[in-house]
Amino acid sequence: MSLGDAAQVAGFRAAWKLVCKLPEPAAYALFDRIADATFRRGGKSVDRMRSNYAKIRPELSPDELNELVRQGIRSYMTYWCDAFRLSIHTPEQLHERMRLTGADVEARAIVERGEPIILFLGHMGNWDLAGAWSTTYFAPVTTVAERLKPEELFEEFLAFREGLGMTILPLTGGDGTYPALVEALRNGGFVPLLADRDLTSHGVEVDLLGHRIKAATGPARLALDTGAALFPLSVSYETLPGRGAPRVVAHFGERVRVPEGERPHQVQQMTQQCITALGDVIRTHTQDWHMMQRIFLEDFEDLR
Repeated sequence: MSLGDAAQVAGFRAAWKLVCKLPEPAAYALFDRIADATFRRGGKSVDRMRSNYAKIRPELSPDELNELVRQGIRSYMTYWCDAFRLSIHTPEQLHERMRLTGADVEARAIVERGEPIILFLGHMGNWDLAGAWSTTYFAPVTTVAERLKPEELFEEFLAFREGLGMTILPLTGGDGTYPALVEALRNGGFVPLLADRDLTSHGVEVDLLGHRIKAATGPARLALDTGAALFPLSVSYETLPGRGAPRVVAHFGERVRVPEGERPHQVQQMTQQCITALGDVIRTHTQDWHMMQRIFLEDFEDLR
């Protein structure tokens, strides 16, 4: 491990310990200050968030867009504060921090019957807290995580998430990730997957709020291969009076229909159904969409 990587891991560990020792209101206030400083400093990530938000909220004035980006950075830093403090949450605190809406009754019934279920998630809100809550109150989670650099940091997050009861498979660098997901589902598993940004070569073009993106096809392919139910899930935050930490809202979209036709058409249409459902919530809770990478195909064309 290089000196730079070692410093990054050491800083991460120190921040983790500090945030867990702070009172809850002080911890979230600290991360709000970090978010505001990050917004003022700017940089590639902040600029990319602004560009992404501008595409899906074209009606905003420059000042309104800037304020939305500031709130987006705050939401993203809230995610990190949540993540650091998850290890000290009791099951009761997890229960208080989570609210389900939408088609959750149907999803609960499927889980209670011991049948498999797949969730198509976006990079929204706090999917780690949602996963920890699910493992405690819904069903044990099996999912996939993008490898972080340095490797030691990835291992830290892997151990952390597994410590919360989740089974984590690496997106890359591991053998048999897809077969392992199939096996989990055939045993009645619960598989939530981040899929609004394609990180493989298997992505399919879909429309997100009037703009073309490539989304991951894993959820649709798994549903077709296993017969598991597929739901889009949007995760956002809501503020609670008198609380330092916001509550996480997990909104289940309608169960995805399997259309007639050849498999490529089915995969594309099922993925589009998921992205359309996510888009509805991204439009109304834009600040909770933590997308600070290129996602719209027109932005990749600018690189050519």
